[in-house]
Parts: sequence; C-alpha cells; structure tokens
Amino acid sequence: MSRLSHAIRVISAAAVLGLLSADVARSAPQEPPPGQAAAAMKAYAETIPGTDLKIELVPIPGGTFEMGSPAAGGKHAQDEEPRHPVQIAPFWMGTKEVTWDEYEQFAFALDLKKKKREGIDPQKQSDWEKKADAVTRPTPPYADETFGFGRSGQPAICITHHAAMEFCRWLSAKTGKTYRLPTEAEWEYACRAGTTTAYFWGDDPAKIDEFAWYVNNAEKPMPVGKKKPNPWGLFDIHGNVAEWCLDHYVADAYKQYPLDKPAVGPVIMPDAKEYPYVARGGSWDWDAELLRSAARRGSDPEWSVQDPQRPQSIWWHTDATFVGFRIVRPLNEQENLKGLKSQVKKGKTTR
Repeated sequence: MSRLSHAIRVISAAAVLGLLSADVARSAPQEPPPGQAAAAMKAYAETIPGTDLKIELVPIPGGTFEMGSPAAGGKHAQDEEPRHPVQIAPFWMGTKEVTWDEYEQFAFALDLKKKKREGIDPQKQSDWEKKADAVTRPTPPYADETFGFGRSGQPAICITHHAAMEFCRWLSAKTGKTYRLPTEAEWEYACRAGTTTAYFWGDDPAKIDEFAWYVNNAEKPMPVGKKKPNPWGLFDIHGNVAEWCLDHYVADAYKQYPLDKPAVGPVIMPDAKEYPYVARGGSWDWDAELLRSAARRGSDPEWSVQDPQRPQSIWWHTDATFVGFRIVRPLNEQENLKGLKSQVKKGKTTR
C-alpha cells in the first residue's frame, strides 16, 4: 500500500446536487459560437496575459466510452462499477499539470496592486483584467507551499479543490475563454484516449516506468512532462500528482446511470461542502493499481490534518503533497456548468 494510504481512504457519501452560482455566465468574445464544428479544434498555447507563461492544450474529440472497470478480471474497486456508457462533448485539455510558475500568477501576483506600484492608472484596465482582479486570491500558506520539492516546472501541490476552481475562474477572466476543472467523466475519457485497458498503454503495469511517476520510481513530485504522453498528448495523466475533477466523490455514483444508453455529460455538482471531491490519476506516492484509468479517490479532512488554523484553510492542504490539477476548456459549455464558481466560504462550510 502507499505511504499515504491512510490519507486517501475511500469515502462514501450521498450524492449532493450543487446549486449553481447566480453570477452571470462568462460570455467571452473568443469563445466559439454554439455548434462550431469540432473539426476546427486544434492544439494551441494559452499565454497568461502580462507574462511569458504558456499553457499548452490539445483537442480531445467528443465520443462515447465505457466508464469504470468490469467487475471481473484485473484490479478493481467497487466504486468503479457498474461500467456504463458515457457521451462526452469535445474539449481541450492542458497537456501538463498546472505548475507553480502558472499558479503563482494567480496566488501571489494581484494585478491591480502591481499596476498601482508601476504607476499605471487602474482605471485603464480592460474589462477582463477587472474581472480577474475581482476573483478572490489565496490567503498566505501556513508553511512552505512547495514542501521543499522545488518550484519552477514543478506541479502545484497541496491545492484545495476550491483553490483549483478559483484558479480556473481567474484564468477565464484573464483570457476571455472558459477554463475549468474536468468533470470526472471527461478526465477518464481523456486519460483512456480510446483505450479500454487498465492503463492507456495496456493492462500490464510492467511498462509504468515509461509513462508515470509512482511510489516505486519517485520520492517526490517530479517536473511535469518528463515521461511519455498518452495517445492524445497528455503527460503525467497517470501518476506524478493526482488531479482534481469538478465532481463530488460519491462511492456508488455509477449506479444512478443507465446501462442501455449513454449518460450525457454526467457530473455530480460541486457545492459549499469542502469534502469529498474526486481526485484522479494517482500520484508519485501511490501504488501502481491506484494509477489505473478507472481508479477513483475522494478527498478527506486528513489531507489538512496538520493545519493549525481554525477554521482550516480553504486554499491549502497541509498533508496533500500528492494532489494537483490540470485545466480543460469546453468547445461549447454544457448548460449546467455555465457560470460555475466555487461556493466554499471560510468558516461557513460543512463536511
């Protein structure tokens, strides 16, 4: 078992429907018009305005796949069944996990304050800059947020689900495009890249060293993009850091979906509760079986057990050096996710 298996135990919970924010949905001029052909999707690099930092994204074609794992044969967990058909719309996905270089632009570089220091009239901000500055930024971390594992090129770690969602909202406001966390279904679909095996390279974990950082070949999170990508160009989709998905974790969630027809864009909506949310892909500190395409984990209060603050931070986990995130951009956003924002508030959440 993993050295941190006590911190990633599977949590059963009742499905909770999140209430969407009353905020007006972002309608960015760069967004493709409804019905735009997926054939027009191409890989591109998103430059974070005001920086030289680029986030590379690749197109993920829409389609239908079997989500979960079969009860018979190979490694399997009960929360991965029943295997069921799911229909996914086209989207782009970050080729790599979000790094500290990128995350720090959100967390520690407030644009409005920077402009005032440089003598630039803040009234000359664009509408998108004003919206970006209006997004709440993280409070200072209790300790070194990198835990001494390195910063440049390293995946951002110990980021809460709320913080990851707010980063996406900030980036959306900065760029005029809709960025967010992937749904759990989108994540597994992209990870599999058309495959039906335990890992995108097959059922045998023997090749894992070629594609993933995990407990047997890493002692810490590693720089992103150093292993071979999956067939759709996604690096570290297995291992390195587990990746946040939008969904609340519900152990028996798959039982609600039909087996005779595809569920269309399924998601268990985030709400004001801090736990549990889905983290996918496994990490540098987990065993190979926890890196499987179908493997699911729910977040846990033990991920912040060392946080002395009361209430504890909604931005930083003190015991989750194994969790990070990557972003997606939908071609045409599904209705129930338009304008979505985190509802978590410090001191006002429940578990």
